[in-house]
Amino acid sequence: MIPPIARRFVAGESVPEALDHARARNDDGVAVILNLLGEHYDDPAAARADVDAYLALIDDIAASGLDACVSVKPSQIGLDISADLFEEHYREIVSRAHERDAFVWCDMEDAETTDDTLDAFESIATEYPWSVGQCLQSNLKRTHDDLERLVDVPGFVRLVKGAYDEPKSIAYTDKARVNEAYREDIEFLFERRDRGVAVGSHDPEMISLANRLGSTHDTDYEIQLLMGVREDAQRDLARQGVDVKQYAPYGEKWLSYFYRRVRERKENVLFALRAVVGR
Repeated sequence: MIPPIARRFVAGESVPEALDHARARNDDGVAVILNLLGEHYDDPAAARADVDAYLALIDDIAASGLDACVSVKPSQIGLDISADLFEEHYREIVSRAHERDAFVWCDMEDAETTDDTLDAFESIATEYPWSVGQCLQSNLKRTHDDLERLVDVPGFVRLVKGAYDEPKSIAYTDKARVNEAYREDIEFLFERRDRGVAVGSHDPEMISLANRLGSTHDTDYEIQLLMGVREDAQRDLARQGVDVKQYAPYGEKWLSYFYRRVRERKENVLFALRAVVGR
């Protein structure tokens, strides 16, 4: 059972809890991206189990009529085992989503996985247009070239700043330089695409930039934010007519995810401390 202190960031351990969370957010005008927690499997049976769980979740979302989709991690569905197994599983999940008029996001993990992840995405998006989206990280120096590569691929692109600790040889490590790269990449997407743009950020400056560019270029776009972070802002944006999606993880493997969320932001640490002392 997930303790109350962690429920701010995790939608529950079970599918019914995750769907209830999505329903509540939909009532606020916010769509939900559900991620079954799990990563870095070296056992094919474990990867297969999560693939089956995603297939069932897609069916449940379609049956419920909720404004929700799923997001998978490459290492969760086989990339640590083989690139071929990953792409096979990825395609199977997107195929089911396509059949159900649903949608699949694929997260991006560390830089070593980028080539295999993008190769699979490009192939699958071409086969199932606009049923799949891929995350890219602006802290990587290669990302602008990757955006050029994907600009005409019929799939969505989620742009984030990037959270993995990568070497300076391949990544920007200075916060100001990461912000600059992120801003440039956002501008590129809005200038070159008329749909399929997702800005994954809690930074008010970047959200405002996306809103301005969306209006200027008449681009269909969405803002994606994490469960438990700036939820008032999520509701406010939705009330303003912005397409808002909340990334909401769920599942039994919640502990390490919760610790990451608490460590990464000062306000989250203070929230956890207040919860522990009951204040």
